[in-house]
Amino acid sequence: MRFNWFLVFVLLSSSTRSVSAESPGMLKSEFIYESAPFPSCHASTIVEPKGGGLVAAWFGGTYEKHPDVGIWVSRREEGVWTVPVEVANGIQYRKADGAVLRHPTWNPVLFQPNNGPLMLFYKAGPDPQTWWGMLTTSTDGGKTWEQPRRLPEGIFGPIKNKPVQLANGEILCPTSNETDEKPSKWAIYFERTRDLGRTWERTDLLHDGVAIQAIQPSVLFLGGDKLMALGRTRQGKVFKITSDNAGSTWGAISLTELPNPSSGTDAVTLKDGRHLLIYNHTAKGRSPLNLAISKDGNSWQAALDLETDPGEYSYPAIVQTSDGLVHITYTWKRQRIKHAIVDPAKLTPRPI
Repeated sequence: MRFNWFLVFVLLSSSTRSVSAESPGMLKSEFIYESAPFPSCHASTIVEPKGGGLVAAWFGGTYEKHPDVGIWVSRREEGVWTVPVEVANGIQYRKADGAVLRHPTWNPVLFQPNNGPLMLFYKAGPDPQTWWGMLTTSTDGGKTWEQPRRLPEGIFGPIKNKPVQLANGEILCPTSNETDEKPSKWAIYFERTRDLGRTWERTDLLHDGVAIQAIQPSVLFLGGDKLMALGRTRQGKVFKITSDNAGSTWGAISLTELPNPSSGTDAVTLKDGRHLLIYNHTAKGRSPLNLAISKDGNSWQAALDLETDPGEYSYPAIVQTSDGLVHITYTWKRQRIKHAIVDPAKLTPRPI
């Protein structure tokens, strides 16, 4: 019997793979798309909409900051991702001579509230110092989207990572500010809506943005009204900050022992009360990409290595779906968006 070695190579090189015993907990790793009408992508987000399946979004275009960068969406139905479609862009208006004023779009964030349509937040504008918040919604699980609308002045929505819905139904959005000073001050704060984005309130900035320069929080539930936020800094470590009153006020920001190369992270509280953090476990560069697990949000153990080869693996998003599985998306070398499925019951924590 002669082997078709080309076929073997293709199968081994497939973008979709099931991961065996050497990666306990990892069930599948796949690209959401193989080719697209844009060369560069970044900042993915993922959600389980009402009715099941998955919806993912990201920004894609010629390169980050290019005016042609739009928000692209793909849906996963019966295990297959649909062809990506652009659902929003930064077109402001068309001039009489046919010219178009267009800005890049940034950092989409998908969120499915308990009641109400699927929400897609994103930013539009020349850069993070001058962008503004946008919101569109879908009533059919991400198949079609309403005309996007601009959020009120000074409200941006979740800046990178998903909101959380509190016990009283309020939606708490983790966000942050980057000033146009040199060096820029990076500071986190929180926005809150009680009516699915029609009206808003926000906290003040929670720190000076200098001693610890922090952006892009994720929110964990510690029990009762206690919350913890974790995220990105310029100080080489993941930050943390806690609240005892469901995010109305927050304590002092501090640095954890986990490294951070000034790259986005994300985190989620599981149904069993444990917490997962996805981040680059390095002080420099954006590889490797790692999953850590904790019982209390303070002490962390290594759980899984998603990427270890050279390259950029960054800006992850993580959610737990109704079946108990965990879904992760992230930037793969700025060329494609990767999706991983993890069974948290099968993870084998180990010392970092």
